[in-house]
Amino acid sequence: MLASCSGLATGGSSAAEAKGCAAGATLDPSEAGLEQTRLCIKSGAKTHAFTVEIARSSQQQAKGMMFRTELADNKGMVFLFNEPRMASFWMKNTVIPLDIIFIRADGKIENIAANAVPYSTDPVESTAAVTAVLELRGGLSAELGIKPGDTVRWTAK
Repeated sequence: MLASCSGLATGGSSAAEAKGCAAGATLDPSEAGLEQTRLCIKSGAKTHAFTVEIARSSQQQAKGMMFRTELADNKGMVFLFNEPRMASFWMKNTVIPLDIIFIRADGKIENIAANAVPYSTDPVESTAAVTAVLELRGGLSAELGIKPGDTVRWTAK
């Protein structure tokens, strides 16, 4: 599946970003106690590197980014699913706007719900079955040029 960030071209990215996509380093848990991994998005000639928390359990996924008041540009949260499925999220108790990125089993971005509205209970949905969802700071996808069809990879299994 999506096991490693290594091997992605890094045209336009800094050496630090490229290094951040290399597999191998074990990361300490986040301040919230969640496992973390390196995640990369290959968009055109650029590779964007992030450190993301992993929401694996149903409890972790239900809480997600609720009650957080900030999210750095190089951070995020990834929600992993055992099998491809339609995904639906909401922003109840989420204080900050988020870009919600839906990722297919092949690692390609299916669709992006940009700047999801804080506290909204309106569903934000994938347009096809996905195996993961990535949350980044609201507006960051557009700022970086991240779009459907771009490739997402991470180091955790």
